Amino acid sequence: MNTYSQHYIDGRWTDSRGTQRHDVVNPATEEVASIVTLGNAGDVDAAVVAARRAFPAFSRTSREERVVLLERIIAEYKKRIPDIAQAISEEMGAPITLAATAQAGAGLGHLVATLDALQTFEFETSAGNGRAVHEPIGIVALITPWNWPMNQIAAKVAPCLAAGNCAILKPSEQTPGSGAIFAEVLDAARVPPGVFNLVQGDGPGVGEALARHPRIDMVSFTGSTRAGILVARNAADTVKRVHQELGGKSPNLVLPGAPLDKALRGAAGGVLMNSGQSCIAPTRVLVHRDQYDEAVGKLAAIFEGKGIGDPAQEGDHIGPVVNKAQFDKIQGLIAKGIGEGARVAAGGPGRPEGRDKGYYVRPTVFADVTNDMTIAREEIFGPVTVVIPYDTLEEAVEIANDTPYGLSAYVAGDPAVAREIVPQLRAGSVWVNAGGIDFNAPFGGYKQSGNGREFGRFGIAEFMEVKAIIGDLPADAQAAE
Repeated sequence: MNTYSQHYIDGRWTDSRGTQRHDVVNPATEEVASIVTLGNAGDVDAAVVAARRAFPAFSRTSREERVVLLERIIAEYKKRIPDIAQAISEEMGAPITLAATAQAGAGLGHLVATLDALQTFEFETSAGNGRAVHEPIGIVALITPWNWPMNQIAAKVAPCLAAGNCAILKPSEQTPGSGAIFAEVLDAARVPPGVFNLVQGDGPGVGEALARHPRIDMVSFTGSTRAGILVARNAADTVKRVHQELGGKSPNLVLPGAPLDKALRGAAGGVLMNSGQSCIAPTRVLVHRDQYDEAVGKLAAIFEGKGIGDPAQEGDHIGPVVNKAQFDKIQGLIAKGIGEGARVAAGGPGRPEGRDKGYYVRPTVFADVTNDMTIAREEIFGPVTVVIPYDTLEEAVEIANDTPYGLSAYVAGDPAVAREIVPQLRAGSVWVNAGGIDFNAPFGGYKQSGNGREFGRFGIAEFMEVKAIIGDLPADAQAAE
């Protein structure tokens, strides 16, 4: 069992001012895996003081100095990938193979992509008769989720530091271990004291204090839309910038006549990976009525054939969902789907056969779904997908866009037809006959899926202010490098 009773503030580990204990339960065994002492507003104040003290010097470092710093962070991160994977697997249930590759690997991907983007980032450009200069925004609070913990930590910390800011990270209290290891990585990389700070805690105790703090200039939040609204409300009084990456209910539009075997492998894989706990999971599969019954049968076979196993074991099986609250939510939504008239084509309520312990969910496919059903509207965040028929492409686009969310969308089939469809989809990312994250492409949502963009040069720009300079001054040194 791991114990996390300290925060990383001003370049050293310090005892928490908070005293509340939070038990992190291994979702496969239902036994305590980690104990974290939750911080409070006093810990946030200490981190802000440290960051404010460090900001004047760090914000004036050169591009080259930050490049060297990121290179050191990458070198240290690579050493700790096995430890990061182990922590993620134990605390949120990702199978160790997935945790070591996609989960921990995503953190490395963002660090490398940010390094590449920093080397060519245009800090200064011409603007009319003057210049536009990108400058660090200041002290940034970074609040990250439990489902892809290292992906979101690195996607925020790397560009935040590359832009010359000082950061205060609050990882999810459900996954404190990977956040603590990441702080050890930055300490080993000799990040200057106060430039990066880690405060463990929950939303009410630390997240709210960060959002409200008058000396924090920006909050970057990833999580549910409900929680994102609270963050924005808490930040409003100080008019700080709020960047949000929130929920999703992504459509997967299978074009008429598309080869189903190929199209549905991607549709299923995006939902089953990470036990469905991904904001971009394509959980609404839209299929032309002529191919609908065949598609339902093929998807059901894929879901029924997916292995379910111990996250401590290597393999491509799926593990449990993160905790009992999430398990109960998913079970409630499955029951809701049945109650509203959807047909269970695969899976259904309860644990998989032979498992009486652990928060395992049966991979579930719903057919005979209409887009007004709860299971088609709400983010389930489990290995559950719904299949919806359409008669025309106009209807398919209407169904795809008929959601409060707009994080991502998927199109499978003829690229020439897809070319006409993609501009009509109200989503921040659209994958055409493809899947997987591109660490250099802009990532973010429309509508209630959030605002702002992350990844690569778009992520660096998100953490900067833009200043207009009109008059006779020499060019900035960073722009000339």
